[in-house]
Amino acid sequence: MTAALTLSIYIVRQFAIAISGMLLALSGLVAMFDFIELLRRSASHPEVSFGQVAQIAALRLPYVAMQILPFAVLLGGILCFWRLTRSSELIVARAAGISAWEFLTAPTLCALLFGVVATALVSPVSSVMLARAEAMDNAYLSSGGGPLALNGGQLWLRQADRQTSPQGVAIIHAQQVELHGKQLTAHQVSVFRLDGSDKLLTRIESPQARLVNGSWVLENARSLRPDQLPEAPRLINLPTDLTVNRVQESFASPDTLSFWALPGFIALLDRSGFSSLRHRLHFQALLALPLLCATMTLVSAGFSMRPARRGGVAQMIGSGVAAGFALFVVSKIAEEIGQSGALPVVLAAWAPAASGLMLAVALLLHTEDG
Repeated sequence: MTAALTLSIYIVRQFAIAISGMLLALSGLVAMFDFIELLRRSASHPEVSFGQVAQIAALRLPYVAMQILPFAVLLGGILCFWRLTRSSELIVARAAGISAWEFLTAPTLCALLFGVVATALVSPVSSVMLARAEAMDNAYLSSGGGPLALNGGQLWLRQADRQTSPQGVAIIHAQQVELHGKQLTAHQVSVFRLDGSDKLLTRIESPQARLVNGSWVLENARSLRPDQLPEAPRLINLPTDLTVNRVQESFASPDTLSFWALPGFIALLDRSGFSSLRHRLHFQALLALPLLCATMTLVSAGFSMRPARRGGVAQMIGSGVAAGFALFVVSKIAEEIGQSGALPVVLAAWAPAASGLMLAVALLLHTEDG
């Protein structure tokens, strides 16, 4: 028991060092290419300095590391287990009566821990830094008008409306939305106020509305009720739980939102009528990240623990890299299909990692127990 524990601690230390080194190397390599691409884009913006481009690239680094982590676990695991096999340490451990399942438990738990730390701790930091990087990118290197402009400048949303009835809702449509600093202004606004059974109670037409301090300020607004004459134009305040930042975030990438903030923001999007598909998929992908890291550990072990005297080690390691990379690519493809709505969100996020785990366990059963 003591020997098994000592061996597990030794393997975990080697495994963690290999993963950390591979993560730093791969993240640095990807960040270098990202920095070169930013320099290429900045060539058409002479006013952008080298320091600003470097700052954008540095702010994106935690996000890059999050994307690279599963593949870093795969390559780090292959490197670690291959070195231990080549030095006959794992062979001696098996000869001492310690099965592969015993000394693989600790590295698998270590990979799970890497995934949990990435999801719970690194993800919030990564989201803040990525949001800052995208803001700087839009300000210095992009010629577009921001996320609202990408959606045609129009706005549709659904929100609670307690002024009309306890279960009332308000559907707001604006033909044009402009964002100046922290002030959002909507033009040609129509508000449809419904009761809990979706029966139309009031319609409000306003040439201009502003989102200010938790309410829509509708200027020169006319209220129209069924079977009644239109009311005289007046200023109407419509309470809302939306803010300018939340409207912007609803169009921005889910990667710019913290893991801990995603559940509440998803609920807000659903109440407001925005699509929460991308955010729900991103949240489930973050939850599945520890399982994906553990799967990569078992895949790397299954392809790299073959004794060198049997030959074909290079082919086996190459097959392991190819298999892990295929799993990594399949997980990304599943996310893209999930974003299109063709797959349920939970299935798109969890199926690649779960299926890869079962295949890796089957490979280890064949390798270890014949």
